[in-house]
Amino acid sequence: VGFPSVGKSTLLNKLTGTFSEVASYEFTTLTCVPGVIRYRGAKIQLLDLPGIIEGAKDGKGRGRQVISTARTCNLILIVLDGLKPLSHRFLIEHELEGFGIRLNKKPPGIVFRKKERGGINFTSRVSNPQLDKEAVKQIMAEYRIHNADIHLREDCTDEDLIDVIEGSRIYIPCIYVVNKIDQMTEYEIADLESLPNYCPISAHTEENLTNLLEMVWDQLRMIRVYTKPKGQLPDSEEPVVLAKDATVEQFCKKIHKGLIKDLKFALVWGTSVKHNPQKVGKDHVLHDQ
Repeated sequence: VGFPSVGKSTLLNKLTGTFSEVASYEFTTLTCVPGVIRYRGAKIQLLDLPGIIEGAKDGKGRGRQVISTARTCNLILIVLDGLKPLSHRFLIEHELEGFGIRLNKKPPGIVFRKKERGGINFTSRVSNPQLDKEAVKQIMAEYRIHNADIHLREDCTDEDLIDVIEGSRIYIPCIYVVNKIDQMTEYEIADLESLPNYCPISAHTEENLTNLLEMVWDQLRMIRVYTKPKGQLPDSEEPVVLAKDATVEQFCKKIHKGLIKDLKFALVWGTSVKHNPQKVGKDHVLHDQ
């Protein structure tokens, strides 16, 4: 996602080989253009969304349709123009947060349960938390909630509590892709590289795209598991792609839902076992390759 004419379509073209119209005028891309990146044996779908403008979260420029698509993704790339102020990042974040997207954050450590009676019960593991009982009661009153249990597992703000009550927030990792570094100085690029979750690139000259793909892979937290037919070599062409810390049970369900019913044990090769092969159960945690 990003403002118009920052290089999103060019980036899609370079990474996936998919054609997305590129031009010098704004709003060249009017619909979502999908492409597939083949990286480390896995297929990663990349979506080029139309440029968003200020007020997108309120529906301006078809912003609601664009941001609602971003809510379904596992990773968001905010593409910024390196020749313009990097404060544009905060404008885009504001639009995304207005639609319930929280970038590079974890869900708040708050346990919230409604109940039929008993009033507001507030407890905390944290000494001197930012939220006190009076503040919690005030927020609950605004939502017309009069009976609930709230427990803080960590220090949280009033905004965190509101996110938990709303229940429609999603937490997505994000990479800030700063484009057009071929027109920037070495000092400016070095400053960008020192910032967390930033990746300076040039979509036009394809500079640093390899590093961007590595960051995408790390943020997606995926592993590749290869099947091995009995008496044959492993199938190294088409891995089964799973989330990190996936188990044998999840692997079986990815192949076929009924496979787990007949599973007695699995033979596993790789770094997740001490011996190659080793018999494991359905709860065994698999490693990449």
